[in-house]
Amino acid sequence: MAKRLAGADRSGSRGSRGRVQERAALVGLIAGRARRLDAERSLDELAGLAEAAGAQVVLRVMQERPKADPSTFLGAGKIATLAASVTETDVDVVVFDNELTPAQLRHIEEQVGRKIIDRTQLILDIFARRAKTREGKLQVELAQLKYLLPRLAGSGTALSRLGAGIGSRGPGETKLETDRRRIRTRIHAVSEDIEQVRKRRSQLRERRHKTSVPTVALVGYTNAGKTTLFNLLTRADAEASNALFVTLDPLIRQVRLPDNRELLVSDTVGFIDRLPHALVAAFRATLEEVAAADLILHVTDAAAPDRDRRMSAVRQVLEEVGAIDVPLIEVYNKCDMLTPDERRRLQEQESGALCISALRREGIAELVDTLASRLALDVRRVTLTFNPDDPEDRAGIARLYRHARVLVHETRDGEVSIVADVPRRLLGQLIKPAPM
Repeated sequence: MAKRLAGADRSGSRGSRGRVQERAALVGLIAGRARRLDAERSLDELAGLAEAAGAQVVLRVMQERPKADPSTFLGAGKIATLAASVTETDVDVVVFDNELTPAQLRHIEEQVGRKIIDRTQLILDIFARRAKTREGKLQVELAQLKYLLPRLAGSGTALSRLGAGIGSRGPGETKLETDRRRIRTRIHAVSEDIEQVRKRRSQLRERRHKTSVPTVALVGYTNAGKTTLFNLLTRADAEASNALFVTLDPLIRQVRLPDNRELLVSDTVGFIDRLPHALVAAFRATLEEVAAADLILHVTDAAAPDRDRRMSAVRQVLEEVGAIDVPLIEVYNKCDMLTPDERRRLQEQESGALCISALRREGIAELVDTLASRLALDVRRVTLTFNPDDPEDRAGIARLYRHARVLVHETRDGEVSIVADVPRRLLGQLIKPAPM
């Protein structure tokens, strides 16, 4: 089934910077027991990805068959129909909603006569556009190189002049092997740079743990509203937009709770269904921030029609990066877009979850109170005395106010007496041992 989209005129299709947009065709497959509704929603998400990459979607094609064709993915007849449709609609690039093998890419490109990319390549392109810091650019480059390496063979007829006789080893094969060597060398160099990034991040985390500041990590499906919530909690001005993958580089800011304790909140890259493994591996240095957090806020778009699928995709990535055992709070964002009945059913279904609207600042006070109570669990009430003239004791008082909940503060006979609820994991760091 091919569907030409209305209003897809070649004239005037320019991006925000005045460049002519590429005209894109989207191709999806309903295979095996997959449901048409799920396939159409996946194609809708692919359309959002294509638009995020600067393309104008002018054609959608959906094919139903028991399984993907090993040569052309869709089958010879459907590929011929696709070739005719893209010619009629003047398409520049055809985007498949599945990852294609190198052989499939080559065969489809030969028969369709247009640039062919798959979902993985499209996501990598968006990440490359959005990466701003050196760390982000390195991580995206590594993922792109790992994706490209097995796809070099046959990327053009000039690269495949390999035969069995004398004189048949043309310059194309030499160029292919040279390209492979250069890519492997670059992968090694970028991997070493990222390992240095990972070590620096590990050192920073150790330093934060020594200061006993708890860390809360925001995770969620892309465009769930994490950055809007992050800005609200931390009073920061990170870029937030109704678009996919706006945040690539992790942001960490300080938050002061109502009881004056401090914590750190980190915003991370948004997840997506079938997030390329190369990207998860490349961003492991960044995602380790999530695995090392004291608490995770899983932010979900409550109004998304495929909410459960998105939540499952996030949990899958959390498991992949070793963060599945970190304590987690479910936070349903955009609840202002739900009807009262939908909101009631959601709260009945997830009794421990929070329902908020970061954009309208609804439910934020309850979220902060929940954060404070969850981070205050497993505490021990202690009474401590300090000498206000001793610099070490003054620093100890400051640490208590930063990381514990101070209930009583009294000054009597030149001594300061404090009653506080101290997290058990911090007792050894906040309480000065008695003199021998």
